Amino acid sequence: MYIIAPVADLNKHQQKTEATRQKLLAAALRVFSRDGFERSRLEDIAAEAGHTRGAFYANFASKEDLFIALLEDQAAKRVAKISKELKGNAEGGREAIKKYYLGRAKDSQWNLLTLEFKLYALRHREHRARFAAAHRRIRASFHLEMMNSFHYASPFGEKALQHAKILLEVLLSGLLLEHAYDPKRISSEEVNDLLGSMFDMVTAQSGD
Repeated sequence: MYIIAPVADLNKHQQKTEATRQKLLAAALRVFSRDGFERSRLEDIAAEAGHTRGAFYANFASKEDLFIALLEDQAAKRVAKISKELKGNAEGGREAIKKYYLGRAKDSQWNLLTLEFKLYALRHREHRARFAAAHRRIRASFHLEMMNSFHYASPFGEKALQHAKILLEVLLSGLLLEHAYDPKRISSEEVNDLLGSMFDMVTAQSGD
């Protein structure tokens, strides 16, 4: 995962380069969300950031590289958020994790964009391995021991814990896709209720 040094540790040239990179990432999020991944053009992303194609290629090799960098950037922000909420909050840890999980459902645009890129990677085999590897790095960065440390997932060991995490992730993606496709069949309230119920089910404390 891409990790930058603190701004104070960068020289002026590095600070300028990092500022340009962050502008491109922010622009990419807006353009990808508006136009979708496949329809988005590098020229539009560069223009949205106030830069040229040259600035784009100075920071990213391709649109696919940009999306992976954006994915990791978004994940890093989510890690920082949940880590802050959990720090020194062992008593309310489970509820903090649940709140974070349910909150992800509100960012449907980002979740659907991620699903779109997964489909893109499936259709373009040359990108699949890199995208899958990026997802594995991101999952590792989320400090999966968060749930372990609170003993939430299951009394049946690490394998069951991993299955619980996979189930929650798949359920979130699937419900958001179905809601976007047919909101009359699955309302946003039903999405929230189903996610909350499943979270409670698979993260039942071993003592319950």
